[in-house]
Amino acid sequence: MAEAHEQVENAEHIEHAAGSNKKIALVIAVMALFLAFSETLGKSAQTEAMNLNIKASDLWNFFQAKTIRRTVLLTTVEAKLAEAALTSETPAREPIAKQVAEWQKTAARYRSEPETREGTTELAERAKEAEHERDTQLARYHNYELASAAFQIGIVLCSAAVITGMVLLAWLAGGIAVIGVAFMGLGLLAPHALHLA
Repeated sequence: MAEAHEQVENAEHIEHAAGSNKKIALVIAVMALFLAFSETLGKSAQTEAMNLNIKASDLWNFFQAKTIRRTVLLTTVEAKLAEAALTSETPAREPIAKQVAEWQKTAARYRSEPETREGTTELAERAKEAEHERDTQLARYHNYELASAAFQIGIVLCSAAVITGMVLLAWLAGGIAVIGVAFMGLGLLAPHALHLA
């Protein structure tokens, strides 16, 4: 009779463990789903950050080219004004003055061109905007990477819980998964809340 009672207890224990393992397997599946989301969002943020870095670099290069062109024009204006001051002939001064005025107008356009946003002032603003957007995407990426790490650790702990039968590991994994969800939320809603990089 004692043997039968022991077999019944063992069967109940095995049935309880199987039910617990199913629950842990479900937790693993949910963590794997969140891991896929965080990896996808992280890759997207990383790609966007690289694109924005290229855009900012291109804008700064355009800014440099415009600055060089403007500097050359202003230097030429100064040289022509010095030449005009040395010229005593009145008829020669008028075409020089006309050309100088045209160059000054072009140099002013290189400095600020609001309608096309291609003056050096506007190019600098655009480049800074692209850099800010890039930094936001990088902050998102770092948050998603931390979320992915949390989900991976959670999956490993759940797997260890199934193997060892230690339910405490599954609870710990669940807590770490909650941390992963928090990092995903930060990545989506407040990427600059934590300054990790």
